[in-house]
Amino acid sequence: MTRLPAEWEEQEYIMVVFPKKTSDWHHSIKEIKKSYVDFITTLSRFQKCIVICDNKKRVTSFFTKIQNIEFLEIETNDTWIRDFGAISVYKSGKLHKYNFRFNAWGEKFDYTLDNSLNQRLLDIGFFDYLENIDFILEGGSIDSNGNGVMLTTSRCIFNPNRNKNFSKKQIETKLKQLFGLKKLIILNHGKLLGDDTDAHIDTLARFINKDTIVYTKCYDKNDEHFEELQKMEKELLKTGYKLVPLPLPKPKIWEGERLPATYINFVFVNNAVLVPIYNDKNDIKVLKKFKKICPNLDIIGIDSSVFIRERGSLNCASINFYTEVLQE
Repeated sequence: MTRLPAEWEEQEYIMVVFPKKTSDWHHSIKEIKKSYVDFITTLSRFQKCIVICDNKKRVTSFFTKIQNIEFLEIETNDTWIRDFGAISVYKSGKLHKYNFRFNAWGEKFDYTLDNSLNQRLLDIGFFDYLENIDFILEGGSIDSNGNGVMLTTSRCIFNPNRNKNFSKKQIETKLKQLFGLKKLIILNHGKLLGDDTDAHIDTLARFINKDTIVYTKCYDKNDEHFEELQKMEKELLKTGYKLVPLPLPKPKIWEGERLPATYINFVFVNNAVLVPIYNDKNDIKVLKKFKKICPNLDIIGIDSSVFIRERGSLNCASINFYTEVLQE
């Protein structure tokens, strides 16, 4: 039996990639390094954090405390490890890692180093096993309730810039088989301006428990997102799950372009939820909603104003690895 865990399940560690000057972050390298130090330090309060970096000695020097943090010196192209890191599933109760192909969201950027990261982790002995899957799939494009239900979007998984040799039916069958799905919910609507992932689900709608979906809602009829997100909401209403809307932050502009800022790009760790915030009037309202839904977890807002300049946030910047043997 194969099962894709929900992100709120018990984790052994979380993995991130520390930004480097020669990457797309050159325009904001000082600010983003500080943001990552704050993010990683917060993660390490709750569980072990593995930091992939280009220079272990230099990156370690940014931290005043390195308890619960381990550094691995491996080169990457990008920082959004959610999309090229290994994806964990349980097979017969034991943790199993899938290594999907990665092509930088439809060959939009250089991806050679990112696509080989998981194999290099296997080669150095960090991973003890890896199953290579000849299929392009990004972690941010799927979301699980841990009980056999997956959320995704048609704009991404059916996009010909990924698996053009597969039919829609073949893609659905592939996902159901690989993840042991009882149900696959594919949203046809929902997209944020500035998003270069082709509508990843982790910017739009996600399970926050096995029965509840939080989703991005636009309340301003004059906002260019309004109509598309209204259509997405109508689709979600048909799923039968409890729904909790989270407002769009006010428009965030960088170098003349609107950024895909969203509160949906949160990340679960053991005993806490880290929520992206944007120095926005909706920040406090959203954090209170999270506390109401997850009363037994710490709810921590993480300033993501710099993260979003490269069109991602906390969930994009990390990937979860779960306990080795499932405790039923």
